[in-house]
Amino acid sequence: MSSHSEIKRVTVPQLVACKGQRKIVALTAHNYSTARIIDEYVDFILIGDSTAMVAYGLPDTLTITIEQIGQHTAAVVRATQHACVVADMPFGSYQESAAQAFRNAAHLIGKGATAVKLEGGVVMAETVRYLVERGIPVMAHVGLMPQYVNTMGGYLAQGRSPEAAARILAEAEALEQAGAFAIVLEGVAEALGETITAALAIPTIGIGASVKCDGQILVTEDMLGLSGERVPKFVKRYANLEEMMRSSVQHYAEEVRASQFPEPQHCFGIKRT
Repeated sequence: MSSHSEIKRVTVPQLVACKGQRKIVALTAHNYSTARIIDEYVDFILIGDSTAMVAYGLPDTLTITIEQIGQHTAAVVRATQHACVVADMPFGSYQESAAQAFRNAAHLIGKGATAVKLEGGVVMAETVRYLVERGIPVMAHVGLMPQYVNTMGGYLAQGRSPEAAARILAEAEALEQAGAFAIVLEGVAEALGETITAALAIPTIGIGASVKCDGQILVTEDMLGLSGERVPKFVKRYANLEEMMRSSVQHYAEEVRASQFPEPQHCFGIKRT
């Protein structure tokens, strides 16, 4: 019998156990360098379909492919040792059938992801159950769902009427019953975020929801000031790395043009025998 290597990453059961005990911290990443830096500070890293916008400059999340998400997932896994790695299921990769969902989720697990995330309410409950019963942990996502931008009419806050709030709560409960281990609440009324968090036994991860959620996630580029001037209302910018990068690149360009770089310590001498 071969011995199993020690598991060092945060596991799905460990994330679930955080409910009511401590807050879950999460960020997105799509490349090696970012994932390497944030790894020790977060509980899980999401390779989000937001990669379509922040890495490829696309107008929405709808056109990134499972193959692209898979490649970004592999890079994040190689860069990290601590954080649980969750990969987004892109639009069109799981809605057709449970079998399609399993095939594409298995592709992401094969790239090193521990779990997958998918958007959708009651309609996705059977797909979630199908995946979980076959060994694939699923993080659900309700509220403002970017993959539903065309049916929602834009990136609009959800659950602001009693009827809408009741529907989203019912969706969250159905996904929990189907076996989701956690659920992202995006762009929902603050009171609804608190209500769902209290109603579920699984962790809620807020993004534009409520401080009462069991954890929080942001797009890393948004919170570091690398995504331009326009960011969602729910983003707090903790740095302005765009300004720092511009200043650094300007300084470099000035030194090159003035023949001040490279200096002698940056050059190689002749090796004498």
